[in-house]
Amino acid sequence: MVSMQRILVFSALLVFGVFISSSWAEEKLVNLTRLQMFVDELPDMPRIQGFRVVNGVPKPRSFKIGMYQKKWKFHRDLPESTVYAYGTSNHTATVPGPTIEALHGISTSIMWTNNIHSTKHILPWDPTIPTAAPSTKNGIPTVVHLHGAIGEPESDGNANSWFTVGFQVRGSTWSKKTYHYYNQQQPGNLWYHDHAMGLTRVNLLAGLVGAYIIRHPNIEAPLGLPYGEFDRTLVVFDRAFSTDGSIYMNPTGNNPSIHPQWQPEYFGDAIIVNGKAWPKLTVRRRKYRFRIINASNARFFKFFFTNGLRFIHVGADSAYLAKPVTSREILVGPSEITDVVVDFSKSKANNAILANGAAYPYPSGDPVNEANNKVMKFTILPHSEVDTSRVPAKLIDYPVPDLSTASQTRYIAMYEYTSNIDEPTHLYLNAKPYEAPATETPKAGTSEIWNVINLTEDNHPLHIHLGLFVVLDQTDLVNVEEFKDCMTKRNDAVKCQVSKYARGNKTEVPAHEKGWKNVFKMRPGCVTKIIVRFAYIHTNASYEFDPTAEPGYVYHCHILDHEDNAMMRPLKIIR
Repeated sequence: MVSMQRILVFSALLVFGVFISSSWAEEKLVNLTRLQMFVDELPDMPRIQGFRVVNGVPKPRSFKIGMYQKKWKFHRDLPESTVYAYGTSNHTATVPGPTIEALHGISTSIMWTNNIHSTKHILPWDPTIPTAAPSTKNGIPTVVHLHGAIGEPESDGNANSWFTVGFQVRGSTWSKKTYHYYNQQQPGNLWYHDHAMGLTRVNLLAGLVGAYIIRHPNIEAPLGLPYGEFDRTLVVFDRAFSTDGSIYMNPTGNNPSIHPQWQPEYFGDAIIVNGKAWPKLTVRRRKYRFRIINASNARFFKFFFTNGLRFIHVGADSAYLAKPVTSREILVGPSEITDVVVDFSKSKANNAILANGAAYPYPSGDPVNEANNKVMKFTILPHSEVDTSRVPAKLIDYPVPDLSTASQTRYIAMYEYTSNIDEPTHLYLNAKPYEAPATETPKAGTSEIWNVINLTEDNHPLHIHLGLFVVLDQTDLVNVEEFKDCMTKRNDAVKCQVSKYARGNKTEVPAHEKGWKNVFKMRPGCVTKIIVRFAYIHTNASYEFDPTAEPGYVYHCHILDHEDNAMMRPLKIIR
């Protein structure tokens, strides 16, 4: 949102020292440009097997993961920060949480427990937007969504299925303590995070994120990709800090008379990877696989290596590509996952910095600065070595969607509403609040064409629960304001003759994003056409669960500040 009051623009405000008082807030903010980069080693997060082995045979497993309030050190020279963290105990809880490694075809059951006893959130939140509010006023509402999962509605982490410590207070759609994950879908990368109504942005900022991988050894091993210590998950997000080490979030809204706290986007200048700001990693001269998750609230990353190393894409979101794609840079929106191989033997230098070039807000916001334009540093050992891993010419080729089989065509319009000072007040999908009855009711086992019409100035990463989709094309709108006026009045793309306006330039879908995805970046002033499948992509088998059960699913913008207010709609599957 170009007109928004910036949450942070440190580089223009900071003059001397690591710490300085902000001129527009009582808190003292850390001058991140004065912090030394690349001093902390990249952590390898704890791993939890989502299965057990009995007499050499993998079997389903049940276990607990809790949410805890604890201290976490994001940088060598910063004080400890209070965070919310996932783990099997308070002592072992980490930010991000443990990486759960599941096996295809072997189910995993997790009792997610809320152990946050505090009566006050560690970050400011806004009661004027739809928010989970315990009747007792005690406890922090949380609920876990496994992003990218193809699973039952009861375990999807519905925003109103939240619960407080000890399940003492529960949301209106809460139904069970233990979530069941079937793991029957294609192998790939997922991640888990909080999804509580109106609190998603602050609960994730507090630290409630973690990676989840579904492996299928019989299919993946023959590919020969890097594995073991050469296969690393990178959870990347941005944060700002006060001088006492606490995570900083602006406590004043851009429309304080309407929303005392809510801001349309959160940005921090410290780039965190696996819980450390601008970490470093020593690598050997060989191929490594990196599963990169953008867990930021609103920041897009345009990743590139300063020494020219290339990315070899092998997967996007939760699915493999049909064949590898090479690029020099990658644009990754909030919640997107890019799965790449990097061959450090190709580097002429002994150092490689993973950098960022994405404006914020994307695409027309501020340029990167000295702090947020760096991500992490790789120190490359000088000696060459034998590397038995490879990137095959073919990966996993899933069936191409057949447009003729689409059962329905829908139009999904993205709206932003502003106050009399031209500051955003809220955002809607199809001009409807979340509480309005579901209008998207696809049939289980079918595919649909969705034309996503972005009438705002922002790029919105749209995430669809349960479904996987392929992006078909992106077409710019002409006479945008004229079309927007009609849509604002009628909210009907057909009656507003969308075909008359969707005839501008077409933007090619990047080759590494032409496979199956569960999130895609919806360009402003553009109609993005996708085909969504509400069935498995790797088999014709039906779901093992009832997708029509309550509380259903949702689809939403994954800029969390937008999702919370209230760019999210119910998705009801029918027979």
